[in-house]
Amino acid sequence: MQITDYELFEVPPRWLFLRIETDDGLVGWGEPIVEGRAKTVKTAVTEVMDGYLLGKDPQRIQDHWQAMYRGGFYRGGPVLMSAMAGIDQALWDIKGKRYDAPVYELLGGKARDKVRVYQWIGGDRPEDLIAEAEKLVNAGYTAIKMDATERTAHIDTPAAIDTIIERISGVRKEIGDEVDLCVDFRGRVAKPMAKQLLSELESVRPMFVEEPLLPEHSDQLANVAAHSTVPIATGERMYSRWDFKPLFEDGAVDVIQPNVSHAGGISEVRRIASMAEAYNVAVAPNCPLGPIALAASLQVSTATPNLLVQDQGFDIESGRRNNGSNYLAGSGFEFEDGYLLPTDQPGLGITPDRDTIAARAQDDTDWHNPIWRHPDGSVAEW
Repeated sequence: MQITDYELFEVPPRWLFLRIETDDGLVGWGEPIVEGRAKTVKTAVTEVMDGYLLGKDPQRIQDHWQAMYRGGFYRGGPVLMSAMAGIDQALWDIKGKRYDAPVYELLGGKARDKVRVYQWIGGDRPEDLIAEAEKLVNAGYTAIKMDATERTAHIDTPAAIDTIIERISGVRKEIGDEVDLCVDFRGRVAKPMAKQLLSELESVRPMFVEEPLLPEHSDQLANVAAHSTVPIATGERMYSRWDFKPLFEDGAVDVIQPNVSHAGGISEVRRIASMAEAYNVAVAPNCPLGPIALAASLQVSTATPNLLVQDQGFDIESGRRNNGSNYLAGSGFEFEDGYLLPTDQPGLGITPDRDTIAARAQDDTDWHNPIWRHPDGSVAEW
């Protein structure tokens, strides 16, 4: 078998899909994307496909992963690892179809019968957050995630801290104690604020607090964690097992969140999860992306013993927001009482609709995150 061709589709709202063809008619799909840098990642994928993979046997996934990673003097980082991730997903999709088995079977089989998922809630006002939380709980979710803050100063006022805690407490009061609440700091707060907020959040009892510090300050997580019993999660912006290694060694993190479209694909996320298991750390794969990324992440989650919960970023239970299933032939995902049920279909278990994808790729999808500023005009974390 040989790889003969590929296509890339940049589609709304901010996704990039990859389609790889082989000479015996098998097709594999992947989702290589850095949100806001789709064109950059598209170029990286093209360089790898044209410069290395075309004409190769797609079944040698581990050899190709090593060649893509070690074959460049400059390696790692969001762009290159995301390009590799989408390619890796597509190769696993082809391999599963070649052997008529879901990818999770090729990873050792099911470690669970269903995968618990959570979805993010958004809103500028507390009442918006509460309304969104209520809708998701009524739809069957048993876990949800919310942003903790907007812009904060390096050391903010007591009133600012009270506002943040009241916002989070309001959602907790609405959903009750039977639903897990994950709180995402998004690295927006500095260390002194993180220490105060984590201490204050103990009464809310979140499932975890995500990115209390920026990933470049992960060496300070142990200091922050010492001020609270709240579980710490991070890893959305880490791209390989070598990025995660220091987290496991210092023992500050309770949950890691590798993203199957950023952290080297199915192959690398599988390895990262196995490392985490050895350090008694749970895995909550990050996936605020499209249906191909979710399908790939679901394959890994199904086969991962130390899974805690799976992130997912579009409505699988309704058409209330952008529905990634619209890019698929058929429903794609089966949602039941807060869980996704693993499919028994081969490969990634979904069938992307190429015609629909190609048509939507004609739309303008030049998405970039906003630039936030503090009152004094300096740039703030988004």
